[in-house]
Amino acid sequence: MTRVALIFGGRSAEHDVSILSARSVGATAEKSGAAVIPICIAKDGLFVEPHRSAGILHNGGDSANGDAAFAFESWWRGGNADIVFPLIHGTGGEDGSLPGFLETLGAPYVGSGVAASAVAMDKGHMKHVFAAAKLPIVEYVQLSEAEWKSERDRLMRAIHNSLRLPYFVKPANSGSSIGVTKVKSETNLGAAVEFALRFDDKVLVERGIDAREIEVSVLGNENPEASVPGEIVASRDFYDYEDKYADGKSTLVIPAKLQKDRVEEIRRFAIAAFKAVGAAGFARVDFFLERGTNRLYVNEINTTPGFTSISMYPKLWEATELKYGRLIERLIELGFERHRSRGSRSQGAMQWLSEATKIT
Repeated sequence: MTRVALIFGGRSAEHDVSILSARSVGATAEKSGAAVIPICIAKDGLFVEPHRSAGILHNGGDSANGDAAFAFESWWRGGNADIVFPLIHGTGGEDGSLPGFLETLGAPYVGSGVAASAVAMDKGHMKHVFAAAKLPIVEYVQLSEAEWKSERDRLMRAIHNSLRLPYFVKPANSGSSIGVTKVKSETNLGAAVEFALRFDDKVLVERGIDAREIEVSVLGNENPEASVPGEIVASRDFYDYEDKYADGKSTLVIPAKLQKDRVEEIRRFAIAAFKAVGAAGFARVDFFLERGTNRLYVNEINTTPGFTSISMYPKLWEATELKYGRLIERLIELGFERHRSRGSRSQGAMQWLSEATKIT
């Protein structure tokens, strides 16, 4: 029986979403025969010991403070689990910090490594990578908090000259549409930027387009596969946090109603985006299909997509004839596969270094 350390929670604004994802994955993994050990990272950044973590996961216990006496590193090195399944969305997890910590422990884990996670999390870096890969992206202006404080008027003019209303203003490092505002008037731009700066010190202002929102799930390591595309029909002005997790009034159309050649194009672009950032294991790639022009844009890639009961990632794979239980099993297999590959390469490098030292 594979022992899976399921890490959830974290210090980001998506703490509660992470708990919902972990609850769903944990229940499914146990039904598939895995031994799941819940490990929460509390809102104060400290780990929570397994017994109390289980209470948080299953019963909604208090996750504000961790256990200073519990050392995850010692617990892991004590041989208490075989692989880690990180499900911390947003900063402190999905941004590469948690994969980096797991790398230092030599722990097998599910999902992308440090570089891919960091690039995908930072929407500014992500757009640079997509542009280099010749993937179509929506026009945008990037600004920092320091620039906003010292050159606000210049930036406002730059946005006005580069983009046309409406705008979408968003933190560069955030998820679940947290901190995002749709701006329909120039007079509201300043407040939208200030709001986004509450969540990150870098902000993107994008041209808002009237578009269908298409999503694709990607699975694999060196040879990733893409699911059928799905479409989100938001119940609000755009697909915001409340629509995703609170109201649940948005409509998921799976598979999306698209021409066959457009479906194949979207799936190709999803795999290209996955490879462009160097992702591994799993990711969800989001697209805009502009009404009127019918132009396709890659919006973003999420290396730790939501895994709740209403999340698109597992639903899309289910529609592609990969059931939830088998999907979890496959993700764990991919985690072990990537760990073996990296371990073999590391051993080869160390052997070469040893031989080279003897020669010199």
